[in-house]
Amino acid sequence: MTSKFLLFLYCILAYTTVQSQDINFYKNAKEQSHLCGVFPIEYLENDTVYKRWFDKNYSSFSLPEKRYKWAKKLKQVNVDIYLGTWCGDSKKWVPQFVKLWDLLNLNRKQLRFIALYGGKERYKTGPNGEEKGQQIHRVPVFIFHSDGKEIARIVESPQTDLLTDVAQIALGFPSTPNYDGANSLFRLLDNVTVNDIRKSFDTHLKILKRKCTKSKELNTLGYVFLHSGDLDKALLCFDFNTRIFPYEPSVYSSYADVLAIKKQYDEAQKMYKKVLKLDSKNKHAKEQIERLKRRIQL
Repeated sequence: MTSKFLLFLYCILAYTTVQSQDINFYKNAKEQSHLCGVFPIEYLENDTVYKRWFDKNYSSFSLPEKRYKWAKKLKQVNVDIYLGTWCGDSKKWVPQFVKLWDLLNLNRKQLRFIALYGGKERYKTGPNGEEKGQQIHRVPVFIFHSDGKEIARIVESPQTDLLTDVAQIALGFPSTPNYDGANSLFRLLDNVTVNDIRKSFDTHLKILKRKCTKSKELNTLGYVFLHSGDLDKALLCFDFNTRIFPYEPSVYSSYADVLAIKKQYDEAQKMYKKVLKLDSKNKHAKEQIERLKRRIQL
């Protein structure tokens, strides 16, 4: 049999196997269907909904024809890949990562794929809590494990380029992942209570000021906590963000939204008024101030 026929036969068998497995889906607010939970990579390669963007980005990645001796150091390394089939960065980087893995002659069985929700109700969570304890606030995330321990991760996109980042991980010198501030605060919140962090607020604030380069970093983390129901953690993230980026109206708006949910109406109003000082035409802040006035009067 020719190699092309064998490849065709493999694809048919792989797709048949995938079809026989239970694949979880959900529909977003636009009634678009997306994967959620653990799934086999063959699904992205063969299902017509995802095949177009998977094939496009898989094909776009290439390597110079040479031996990469360091790749053998990854033969005992497993990678958990958290992604969203709704996420542009996931659509770009997951297929390219799989292509790199294939070109390095590594086994796909070392890769585990977990799709997360994108809607507000279960924002960046899995159907069975697959993301718990993994500090997921951006996708995709590639978490490298050796002997059951995390040795490195790539968050959202490579620090340098995909080949360099993976090579550094193989050689034991991984780059610091993107969003170091949010990553460190997430790890801290998994091990220390919000009250304990507030007791040393200024110390943690100094650390975060060095690590956070954009307000979206902690804002996204705050919304991950908010949509998962961890209001105190969300409030802490937004509180830090107002101290680090005091001239950005969006950070006060996010902070005020959580204060209002927690029924701290006076404090929420103060934050919305700070929004208006920085952005006098902010419609959301104006509407919320009026709404809170009515609540206070009840």
